[in-house]
Amino acid sequence: MSTMKIKKGDTVKVIAGKDNNTEGKVISVDAKNGKVLVEGVNVITKHTKPSQSNPNGGIVQKEAPIDISNVMLVVKGKATRVGFKMENGKKVRFAKATGEVID
Repeated sequence: MSTMKIKKGDTVKVIAGKDNNTEGKVISVDAKNGKVLVEGVNVITKHTKPSQSNPNGGIVQKEAPIDISNVMLVVKGKATRVGFKMENGKKVRFAKATGEVID
């Protein structure tokens, strides 16, 4: 993919999978593999061994990455597709539902 339609800090809505219709903030984007990490979505339980950074070890709840195709950007409380257009010589994202420039 040349340009990612979802960026870190965006609010997204999950449109497929076990966390369907859940909204959350994007923590990180892996452009190479087409995955996103969303706050409170696709939470897994991981058993960790004791280490120097975590001396007790134990059971940890953490988010796992989900495919970028399973999320949609939320603009003003509404899930929308994302398009690109040139504005003042700059490439900007815009919401297809409203036509509003996102950034």
